[in-house]
Amino acid sequence: MNELIWIVPLLPLLGFAIIGALRNILPRFAVAAIGCGSVLAAFIASCLLFSDVHASRSMGDSGIIVQDLFTWFSVADFQVSLRFLIDPLSAIMLLIITGIGFLIHLYSTAYMKSDPGFAKYFSYLNLFIFFMLLLVLGSNYLVMFIGWEGVGLCSYLLIGFWYKNVNYAKAAKKAFVMNRIGDLGFLIALFFMIATFGTLEFDGVLGQAKTMISGDATLLVITMLLFVAATGKSAQIPLFTWLPDAMAGPTPVSALIHAATMVTAGIYMIARSNIMFTLSPVTMQVIAIIGVATALIAAFIALTQNDIKKVLAYSTVSQLGYMFLGLGVGAFTGAFFHVLTHAFFKALLFLGAGSVIHAMSDEQDMRQMGGLRKTLPITFGTMLLGTIAIAGIPPFSGFFSKDEILAHAFFQNPLYWGLGLLGALMTAFYMFRLLFMTFSGTFRGSEEQKNHLHESPWPMTTALVVLAILSVVGGLLNIPEALHGNHWLASFLDPVFADSAAVSKPFHMEHSTEYVLMGVSTVAAVGMAVFAYMRYGKSTSPRSSEATSANSGLLYRLSYNKLYIDEFYHFIVVRPFQSISNVFKQIDRKGVDGLVNGVGQTFLSAGRAIRQLQTGYVGFYLFMMVLGVAGIMLYGFIVQLIER
Repeated sequence: MNELIWIVPLLPLLGFAIIGALRNILPRFAVAAIGCGSVLAAFIASCLLFSDVHASRSMGDSGIIVQDLFTWFSVADFQVSLRFLIDPLSAIMLLIITGIGFLIHLYSTAYMKSDPGFAKYFSYLNLFIFFMLLLVLGSNYLVMFIGWEGVGLCSYLLIGFWYKNVNYAKAAKKAFVMNRIGDLGFLIALFFMIATFGTLEFDGVLGQAKTMISGDATLLVITMLLFVAATGKSAQIPLFTWLPDAMAGPTPVSALIHAATMVTAGIYMIARSNIMFTLSPVTMQVIAIIGVATALIAAFIALTQNDIKKVLAYSTVSQLGYMFLGLGVGAFTGAFFHVLTHAFFKALLFLGAGSVIHAMSDEQDMRQMGGLRKTLPITFGTMLLGTIAIAGIPPFSGFFSKDEILAHAFFQNPLYWGLGLLGALMTAFYMFRLLFMTFSGTFRGSEEQKNHLHESPWPMTTALVVLAILSVVGGLLNIPEALHGNHWLASFLDPVFADSAAVSKPFHMEHSTEYVLMGVSTVAAVGMAVFAYMRYGKSTSPRSSEATSANSGLLYRLSYNKLYIDEFYHFIVVRPFQSISNVFKQIDRKGVDGLVNGVGQTFLSAGRAIRQLQTGYVGFYLFMMVLGVAGIMLYGFIVQLIER
């Protein structure tokens, strides 16, 4: 199987090519079979690769498998090859991408069945899976960058899938532009790596980087540039506003791209480059500060949103902030563990929201919902499990991953822990608010919507059930020693983070302290769940209480209006550039176009004047010929006089 690594990305690429080329003639069942089958086959191949890596790790080896395909290009001593790398980190990412990707493909067969762009949609999904696999399989930063740019392209295509809606098209453009800002940082970092290390291969770059001193200026520049790239792709301050707008795409797209895979690319890139960041303490501190700030701001905004997908979107931004906090305090395993558990419960919650929207005839306002628990029992049960998981209540998966990040944050700086705990409190409140507003109380929608209510078809509910199970048991992968676990994930990923562990301060905390931290976070999360139930669990009309708060509370208005960040960006970035573009537009029209058109008009006018000489009379032509001969003779006579 080691020699067939290339099969994993090839399968979804073939799915994209076949569906894309034959989209106008393939029946829908064939499109669904090819789209789902290619990703399922890639998942099976990924499982086989994972078993090889796991067997290698069980024997005490590093579990690293490298496959050379061909030399891409070579310039003097600099060479870039298309090589694939399988190690514990990329092996788990393969399972996340292809496993959850298959469930979302399966879900989409029912969710998108009546859409006229059914085939185009599946071709885009397959292409996205291919680029995401390329991103995590590449053995060097250039191959990673190709995958990085590819998922950005697919994100643009899928966010703007319903491009005839102008707002959706604008949301896609916004995502594309903001990602390009971050990607420029990645591109410049590549040039610095070539100049510094003479290679872009992970083993060459990271192998040389670990011999450098902590705080080296070159490492600081490279890591800060890479972090800029991560802020764009993984939606951190200040480049996070594209992700909530990206909810314009179909709901399964939100689950795949903006919950489980693409937005975690920045975390994967930093985790892969961990030794460079560990040796750049300034960058690590910046990452921690930006991460905790993003977690708090996004959670604060999510408290008052009424669009069910917008709540989940800001929740995603907040959870990504926790992952960056984990990276910033050196909890690389904890941050990646949260990537894993977040993929389970956030994909579940997005797909559950899609099931609700499907039942509500495309209604997304939670104030129009309520009382759906009886008509959507599977959706309710699975979303309840996902909500408990993201709230960090034991023994669900989110508790273990979030607790590990908060424990490392406390060890690094208790202030980080306090701010992280505050974000966790808000997370528990807004998620249970979403659950109760949607499923509790009485139905607040129209009669037509009420008559349409029904549980989703089996492809959708199957995906929900599988993800719900993973959300419950996913935490077992890395149970801490304080709870008599063996930190399996940490042991499995040890070769990836070994260099950072060797140069960083070892993490050690008394079990009694861990118990206290766990207890505080658990009690706080449960308390917020109870508070949300008291306010929204039995309410028949939450709209009135929300409106009262909107009229009287400054904090509510700030949260509801998203801290006016989009308006601020529009004022300081969009409007100035629009003004500048208008000036240059006038220069282009009246200056450049005026000059070019003026030259053309001059020759046209001259041509029209000369054309008057074409009279059609032979006598006139003879007269002009004689006049020309006389002119030539006069010219020769004058030249001779001058020469004498």
